[in-house]
Amino acid sequence: MRLAPFAIERYFARFEFDLPYLLSSSDCEALTLSETLAMADPECRAMWDALTLGYTESPGLSLLREEIAGMYDTVAAEHVIEVVPEEGIFLAMHAILGPGDHVVTGFPAYQSLYSVAEAVGCEVSRWEPHEASGWRFHVADLRRMIRPTTRLVVLNSPHNPTGFLPSRDEFAEIVDVASEVGAWLFSDEMYRYLERDPSRRLPAAVDLYDRAVSLSGMSKAFSMPGARVGWLAVRDPTLMARVAELKDYTTICAAAPSEVLALIGLRNRDAIAARNLAIIARNLAAIEELAARRADILRWISPVAGSVGLLRVDIEGGATAMCEHLAVEAGVMLLPSTVFDHGDSHVRLGFGRSAFAEGLAVFSRWLDDAYPVGTDDRPSSNGAMR
Repeated sequence: MRLAPFAIERYFARFEFDLPYLLSSSDCEALTLSETLAMADPECRAMWDALTLGYTESPGLSLLREEIAGMYDTVAAEHVIEVVPEEGIFLAMHAILGPGDHVVTGFPAYQSLYSVAEAVGCEVSRWEPHEASGWRFHVADLRRMIRPTTRLVVLNSPHNPTGFLPSRDEFAEIVDVASEVGAWLFSDEMYRYLERDPSRRLPAAVDLYDRAVSLSGMSKAFSMPGARVGWLAVRDPTLMARVAELKDYTTICAAAPSEVLALIGLRNRDAIAARNLAIIARNLAAIEELAARRADILRWISPVAGSVGLLRVDIEGGATAMCEHLAVEAGVMLLPSTVFDHGDSHVRLGFGRSAFAEGLAVFSRWLDDAYPVGTDDRPSSNGAMR
């Protein structure tokens, strides 16, 4: 198996820790250790104070898996296995797929959601959204792509990078499409709990279909990306056993401090998500103001969930060149859509962090200097943007 270079991670590696303004981060404002421990109930505080740095249970801390199971309707602790979120994709794909299998995946997407299947030797069909209809993934398109032999359908809802969220009826129909041919359904639900309207929250796929796998974790909605804690919810015992066997070749078990911190976070998940939604609301207002003011070159479809969205940038030379100049000239990181293999006309905005508005203001001033209203947007002769 030979995996392709992970384009988005290689791009972040160039800029993430060197530039002062990050406008494409996919997570929400990270909690500090002191903030997290201040939320601990007596049981969690006692666990933290008595913590030893030994090996942990391979499936995950029992109390943590029980807390996770409580977030679902049909899931018990034995249906949960703790993973690093990225690892969960890798393990599930290898447990389900083999060479020659057919996979349908939502696209664009976080690269491992399709590259792992490609590396296994699968035929991967890309189910793409329609920007003109608000980045909607039309179920009719999925029905045309599905085959009687399709092995796996891959979803990501709320969607990264567009922020699209299907309706409940659409989601149920997607599950039906998979179940009609007996396909597995892998559902990346990392942005669940970040719906602007809580009534729009979808059921977890694992609660709707016995051949579904739901992925979630602490990195996005719950502000603990540094804890590196995620999980798979799997009701099929044979698949769960295979995932557990494969995990013996990856992380084996989790970091003991991370498990306790994750338990504290999940016991306070509603408060953490509410705090993040307030940050997102402020940042979305700033984006919409900029997009309205610079409607000559920007087009923004406001996401209904999650902390990321795609901004169309209508300039000569493309989004990638603009991002390169922006990084060098203003210290602002934006993520071009080329890293998603999705053209060169968009950038991903990540608006879950408190410092986002400051960076957006820097971007706005740079944009006005580089592309004044009423002028063309051609690069100057030395390559710099005018």
